[in-house]
Amino acid sequence: MKYPFLGWTGQTIGVTAPSSGLSEQQQEWVERAVEQVQARQMNVRLGETIWSHQHAESAPAKQRAEELNRMMTDETIDAVIPPFGGERAIDLLPELTLATYQTKWLLGYSDISTLLLSLTLQTGIATAHGPNFVELRSEEWDETTSAWRRVLATPTGGTVTQWASDRYQSKWTDEERPAGSLFQLTEATEWKALDERTEVTGRILGGCLETIRHLIGTPYGDVQRFQREEINGEPILWYFEVSEANSAEVHRTLRQMAYAGWFNHAAGFLFGRTSARITEDLTWLNVYQYLADETGLPVLYDLDIGHQPPQVTLINGATGTVRIQGKDSRIDLTFN
Repeated sequence: MKYPFLGWTGQTIGVTAPSSGLSEQQQEWVERAVEQVQARQMNVRLGETIWSHQHAESAPAKQRAEELNRMMTDETIDAVIPPFGGERAIDLLPELTLATYQTKWLLGYSDISTLLLSLTLQTGIATAHGPNFVELRSEEWDETTSAWRRVLATPTGGTVTQWASDRYQSKWTDEERPAGSLFQLTEATEWKALDERTEVTGRILGGCLETIRHLIGTPYGDVQRFQREEINGEPILWYFEVSEANSAEVHRTLRQMAYAGWFNHAAGFLFGRTSARITEDLTWLNVYQYLADETGLPVLYDLDIGHQPPQVTLINGATGTVRIQGKDSRIDLTFN
């Protein structure tokens, strides 16, 4: 594995839109995020793709890919953080010049995880699943969200710890938020285990289930090669977050992943909180139990991952140990 490193001050963040761009009403989000990032002693370089959006994409695929390629090879840019996810990141995969990429962080979630997972699987460069750029626009960053800086500043060989949040946001609304805060953290957080197995260790890998599932059976999703050649056959600790897919869709996708061999040598599964709907009486606990029964592996769920913020920053390729222990639940990431 190859781990990027992002220092604490004077670093330059590149912002490009490999999936969705910003509507006119959303453009101020980036401007506010720039202000907050600069206030924390980092510089920002904005790409052209972020300012447009049509046909569920920020720009034509070649233009999106060229801008991402430039930022990932530019020595003056230290990390790349897209504004947010979207729908069509998968278009870029054949256009990415991965062999030229520097070892630098690419951070994001939702549709961005399509690129994160594929980049790590193909190159062995670690990628970061965590806040998108527009989620950095508030004056105050909660402890869970702000951990991305600690995580991305962890040196190779080091270990970084993140704890479960105290509270989370159950849904996105336009209601007034506390002064200086982006999220409405109103619900009590509780990381849970499906059975008595409350601790699991493995090589972290995963993303937004609705988007990364389209890598199955393609050259961009060769899990077996990655496991064999990049992590010496170590078991994978899979993490998934679900935005909108219903419980039946998720069940089918997990089966497809299993049939494709993605879970052949796994350590367990981590699921983020979700507000997506269930199908008939197929509950999320049913889905998790079917997966546990089929694989015999531990399942931990309702973690701080994904579309119900705040979320921890997970590193594709790092060794992760998750412990469920009430309010002291934690994840330790080791960059080995």
